[in-house]
Amino acid sequence: KMSSGAADLRQRKKQNCTESDKMAPEERNKENSKLGRSPKYVLIQRFAKLFFGCLAAVTSGMMYAVYLSTYHERKFWFSSRQELEREITFQGDSAIYYSFYKELLKAPSFERGVYDLTHNNKTISLKTINAVQQMTLYPELIASVLYQASGSEEVIEPVYFYIGIVFGLQGIYVTALFITSWVMSGTWLAGMLTVAWFIINRTDTTRIDYSIPSRENWALPYFACQVAALTGYLKKNLNCSAEKFCYLLVNASTYTFMMMWEYSHYLLFVQAVSLFLLDSFALAQTEKVHEVYKIYLFSLVLGYLLQFENSALLVSPLLSLVAALMLSKCLQMNMKKSTFVSRLLKIMYIYLVLTVAVTLNFLLKMFIPHKENEHFLKFIEVKLGLNTTKNFTMNWLLCQESLQAPSQDFFLRLTQSSLLPFYILVLIICLFSVTQVIFRRICGEPLKETVKLEDGRIGERPEIVYHVIHTILLGCLAMCLEGMKYLWTPYVCMLAAFGVCSPELWMTLFKWLRLKAVHPILLALILSMAVPTIIGFSLWKEFFPRIMTELTELQEFYDPDTVELMTWIKRQAPVAAVFAGSPQLMGVIKLCTGWMVSSLPLYNDDDLLKRNENIYQIYSKRSAEDIYKILTSYKASFLVIEDSICNEVGPVRGCRVKDLLDIANGHVVCEEGDSYAYSKYGRFCHEIKMNYSPYVNYFTRVYWNRSYFVYRINTVISFQS
Repeated sequence: KMSSGAADLRQRKKQNCTESDKMAPEERNKENSKLGRSPKYVLIQRFAKLFFGCLAAVTSGMMYAVYLSTYHERKFWFSSRQELEREITFQGDSAIYYSFYKELLKAPSFERGVYDLTHNNKTISLKTINAVQQMTLYPELIASVLYQASGSEEVIEPVYFYIGIVFGLQGIYVTALFITSWVMSGTWLAGMLTVAWFIINRTDTTRIDYSIPSRENWALPYFACQVAALTGYLKKNLNCSAEKFCYLLVNASTYTFMMMWEYSHYLLFVQAVSLFLLDSFALAQTEKVHEVYKIYLFSLVLGYLLQFENSALLVSPLLSLVAALMLSKCLQMNMKKSTFVSRLLKIMYIYLVLTVAVTLNFLLKMFIPHKENEHFLKFIEVKLGLNTTKNFTMNWLLCQESLQAPSQDFFLRLTQSSLLPFYILVLIICLFSVTQVIFRRICGEPLKETVKLEDGRIGERPEIVYHVIHTILLGCLAMCLEGMKYLWTPYVCMLAAFGVCSPELWMTLFKWLRLKAVHPILLALILSMAVPTIIGFSLWKEFFPRIMTELTELQEFYDPDTVELMTWIKRQAPVAAVFAGSPQLMGVIKLCTGWMVSSLPLYNDDDLLKRNENIYQIYSKRSAEDIYKILTSYKASFLVIEDSICNEVGPVRGCRVKDLLDIANGHVVCEEGDSYAYSKYGRFCHEIKMNYSPYVNYFTRVYWNRSYFVYRINTVISFQS
């Protein structure tokens, strides 16, 4: 019965767009005549609603971008800093991204700059890399083209132009969330509440404060635009022009998102699973869902070709799932509807798709040469407790805060802003409604062509069901890895705001409660306005003063030791020098000085991961000779010791760099439940500061301050005591 209902749904979708467009005005005119409204009055009312809603959405995005810019200026005093001091604010991988942007601007031509990046041998010693492919530098390519083509050289400094684009994209991000909530609820009041929750919970919705150039800050705004367009595309009774516009926007934003972030296909895989479940229960028009699958397929193929034949896209789970879905659809279409095999395929549809997808992914990985991160799969095994390891890189990743389970403070912050309680309420109501709809479909009851307010069936709206499934899947990931909260929390803001502003959700609740004392429709309309208004006023009273305080307080960010180190390198170090040290510091050295380094804070290349582990041995209990051999194998000429790592006092024992190195090197002895580090050599970073043999034979101190010790690696070894 459920399969026949799905067939009916597909048949209804196949109605001509022009016919539905012609019928819609006639139906609306009949409704308006009943209410005593003229068509002209209704047209003006709708135009005004659309105009002011769009104005509010754009204004919200612009104000958020200005807010970020103002906060950044107050935090770093950018306008009063020298160029070197500004660049030091970019830490870790952010420094690398911005350094390549600088190189593109310094190149004699754009073509030459791109060639140098794709054949880069001036960044990492003894290694030539395609930086555009390996680091997904398409944002920097676009930013450099815009900067030069717009003639901004005489108007604005490169760093302001760069961060200005990122802040502008964050404004688009907020605008897209606003529109998504507006489309779902029918009122732009929901969009305003979404933006308010997003900004108040900024600590958990975005990493823009800590890492401006990170790939996710460039990519997630496009994903938000894709979700907004997909929300509109999934709606029932959408007119032909709006459907085509949403389809084109989904197409463009999906491809752009995939080009901006190397891990984008994993997030699209989660979205594809949501659509697959939506289609499996016949809650959406199958043709629309499969059109989105085609968009995924097109984006993967185009991304593979334009990303220098990136094999990671061919072995991605997204491609395997989409191919399995397409194959399953072909099998169903080619089978006669009355045959036993056809009915069996429909019953076992989910099992069939999952089996084909897993098998196909296994075969692709077997026959296609790829560089997909093996350490990523090992990390999953260790994270789930399926395996244990002493590997330094693996344990270092497990110790990162973003890869830990979320802390209680995270849930406390969401609760204090009232976001989490309302999200749970909305999610429970939507889930129960969706469950009811699925039960009706199993019993053979068809979906209504048009869901009215008095029906109280919010679970029959496909765009709502999609968002419920999507946030649940993202929420499951966020419960495992705290870093995933930046993907989940923005859509928690959007779904919660939609729910409290939607009369349909309140009506669904009142249908279950069977209210008789008060007219349920009237009460639903009142609550959909009153509840968000009360929430808005309470948020304004409690959090607006805090936000204004953030913008008025001048924060001090100054790192004189790092400034002195970079200044010394630029003035004293030979041009051909190669520096070795922690990957995070090497990224800053590369950006601020341009000198070659022996490692970088990149975690998608096995060779670089091995390099990082080897060079981190300067903080282990190894001999001077061992460290010398490691450093000279990478042609390093200078070594930088960081006092903050050597004397690190971490909050969690066993997660300090030196602890992880001792475990990996077997320098840990366990006695009566306690562990002790033991080696016949002292810790290298401590011993080298003592200036005695054999350390002075291999290394000569040439510079030091409170935080850094720089040693020249001797090419001629002297063994005089």
